Amino acid sequence: MSVSTFVLGGKRARYGAAAAATLALLVAIPGSAQAATAVGLGTADSFVVLAGAGVTNTGTTTLSGDLGAANGSVTGDTDLVFASGVNHYGDGQTAAAMLDLETAFGAASQTADATISADLGGQSLVPGVYFQASVMNLSGPALTLDAGGNPDAVWIFRAGSSLVVGPGASVNLTNGASACNVFWQVASTATLDDGAHFIGTIMARTEITLNAGVTVEGRVLALGAIVSLINNTITRPVCAAPTTPTPQVTATPSGAVSTGDGSTSGAISNLAYVVAGALALAGFGGAAVVATRRRRLDA
Repeated sequence: MSVSTFVLGGKRARYGAAAAATLALLVAIPGSAQAATAVGLGTADSFVVLAGAGVTNTGTTTLSGDLGAANGSVTGDTDLVFASGVNHYGDGQTAAAMLDLETAFGAASQTADATISADLGGQSLVPGVYFQASVMNLSGPALTLDAGGNPDAVWIFRAGSSLVVGPGASVNLTNGASACNVFWQVASTATLDDGAHFIGTIMARTEITLNAGVTVEGRVLALGAIVSLINNTITRPVCAAPTTPTPQVTATPSGAVSTGDGSTSGAISNLAYVVAGALALAGFGGAAVVATRRRRLDA
């Protein structure tokens, strides 16, 4: 559509361009990126080991949290040490947790902030959603998760196929990062090799294998198959409630905006922008009508 030019009060204006500019402003205002959001685990939250099939254990494995196998098969359970938590085998609580785990797996499918192809080892990553289309590897130097002072910062790692953690590999948390807010969504299998020190909640579509001496601050939750343990230590992270920002104004403002009572933030709600834009467009349209009528009278 062409842009019309009109004369009103001796000033020339392009009302079509102005209207377009107003619309562009309305579109641009809300355009801030959304951060990763924590994944709610529901009744699966209390579990550090959860499997759609069985759980197998070799050697002494220490768990701080619940264990459950949907089919009720837990082998090597006499060598399991529960620092806290309960072996639920295949009871009703396990069944409910499996349903909530399926929901949580879907909730982790958040839009990726970055696609990664290199090994995670040696990288320092800010909060966000990280996606790898195939195998996600962690080996060599530690992966560092830097919260930048935000205790509510969240990381979601999405592996398109498997997660492979090499021998002795580790994850470090810094600047307020919490194991409660680290999630690993794995489309197939997760394997943690000997001596790895891992952080976060693993949700795997099929099975999870922890080799000898692996420690996990988080959870190993497998939807479709088994969880295999060998002399491991798995600790459910203790999570504080998300922080709530302290409001700047504690009393209800009573004066006008110019009173300086601290209630003025300078921000305008999206609704206000929409109303302002609508009024601006209406004004441009009205001006166009006036200009058209004036041209007809002058003709």
